[in-house]
Amino acid sequence: MQIESLKVFCDLAESRSFTSAARISGITQSAVSQQISTLEKHFDALLIERSKKMFRLTKEGQLLYKYSKEMMNSYETLNSRMQSLQNVVSGNIRVSTIYSIGLHTLPPFLKLFLKEFPTVNVHVEYSHADKIREDVMGNVVDLGLVAYPGKDPKLTIIPLVEEPLVLICNPSHPLAGQKSVNLAEIAGQNLVGFHIDIPTRRGIDRVLREKKVNLNPVMEFDNIETVKRAVEIGSGVAIVPEVTVAQEVSLNSLAKISFRDVKLSRPVAAVYKKTKVLSPALEQFLSILAGK
Repeated sequence: MQIESLKVFCDLAESRSFTSAARISGITQSAVSQQISTLEKHFDALLIERSKKMFRLTKEGQLLYKYSKEMMNSYETLNSRMQSLQNVVSGNIRVSTIYSIGLHTLPPFLKLFLKEFPTVNVHVEYSHADKIREDVMGNVVDLGLVAYPGKDPKLTIIPLVEEPLVLICNPSHPLAGQKSVNLAEIAGQNLVGFHIDIPTRRGIDRVLREKKVNLNPVMEFDNIETVKRAVEIGSGVAIVPEVTVAQEVSLNSLAKISFRDVKLSRPVAAVYKKTKVLSPALEQFLSILAGK
């Protein structure tokens, strides 16, 4: 029995998915099944109750998970301490992020990190906020980057930046010639927005309700790039993070207008599981993200 098999078992127990466990370790689902079968033969016990609608550890599986997790935490701590003693920063970091952060906020920090620590492999994938939290809790990824992080007792949340929100419109729009407006001045405008389940949309809606400003929703999308394309062709206005429209504004395909009477911004944070042992590579990555 090898420690890799215990790690795969822990990953499976936490993610509750053979697909996710395979993704974490970079192996096939078949290999995950084989390693679980090997453990079951070794302990002469059924570890997982399997069915299409249910995934549950048996009592033997719960016991194995408890002690395997302790072993894995000790092993990861050992690796981290050894690297620290040797002043080595290497390994892999798995990051899951929403599209707008991954495409526009993360790149300069990632470039800085990889320049300083070229032996670290950073894998970035794009997902939705709820799935990011699920993958962080299941150890499918090491770190999540989200907007409007809220509170979660199972997560460590590190605030990173408050990104200003601006109004964008087609350059021929009547508002395009203004550098700033009061929020009430956009009342009644056709709004191209994010889906209601996206935290940035909920944050914007909350401010609009508080200020009693009503807009006319005409389109909803699940990512920033589609929102921008719809505004470019004149479908309406949108409220988006300023950092996401720098290129379009410079090319004059979009006009941006700030708000005079309200401070609109979205909080961006890094999240990871509270019980996670941070590798030197992940600690350094978080330090650069936080500007330390």
